[in-house]
Amino acid sequence: MNGTTQQTIVQALRTRILAGELAPGERLVEAQLAERLGISRTPLRYALSVLATEGLVERSGARGYTVRRFSVTDVLNAIDVRGVLEGLAARTVAERGVDAALARALEDCLREGDAIFAAGVLDSEAETRYAAMNGRFHALIVEAAHNLAVSAALGLNDKIPFVSPGTVVFDKTAQQRQFMMLSYAHRQHHAIVGALVNGEGARVEALMKEHTHISKESLNLSVDRLHLSAVAAAGAAAGAA
Repeated sequence: MNGTTQQTIVQALRTRILAGELAPGERLVEAQLAERLGISRTPLRYALSVLATEGLVERSGARGYTVRRFSVTDVLNAIDVRGVLEGLAARTVAERGVDAALARALEDCLREGDAIFAAGVLDSEAETRYAAMNGRFHALIVEAAHNLAVSAALGLNDKIPFVSPGTVVFDKTAQQRQFMMLSYAHRQHHAIVGALVNGEGARVEALMKEHTHISKESLNLSVDRLHLSAVAAAGAAAGAA
């Protein structure tokens, strides 16, 4: 099974969790879930391991996982934290200078994003490609900062579901609006790269903070259907720990 198909399964599981089809606190047994989804256990096991690193599920027994409980407020706050940390990383990169290898890698991301949005619609394959490209774009900037404290803090922050830039919430009920928001986010990618290359530290820091608002708006499209937000305060605190 290729990587694209595996990522499609990951995205499908995210969507089911977001919609409440896989409920908070529900135990996911590999054999039962594989039969329910009509897929083999090997790609499912991979998908669950990815969702565990994202904080959407957690280990429960030898061959199972449990859907984590968390609140929308937890997610929105963590997205704000990501903006601050990534802004610091981007400023560091801009002030230090962008080398040729980083410039090429960022330009590759821009070209891929341009191609994705040129189609005028995001199908399932395009959604997977966009999420992967977005995660790669942000990771390039953070890694180029060579700041272990920032990288460690982001790694911890990304344990809160839907916060990592490689995890994009796609809402099938608002596809056109989401297409417009994400295409705008990609135009921001172009502005960020321009500021980095031009050494505009303060500007790129502000752009990175502003950029996270798209993540929040995309999530807010689904808040009314985000069943995982309906948790007690104690449960939310435990889920964010």
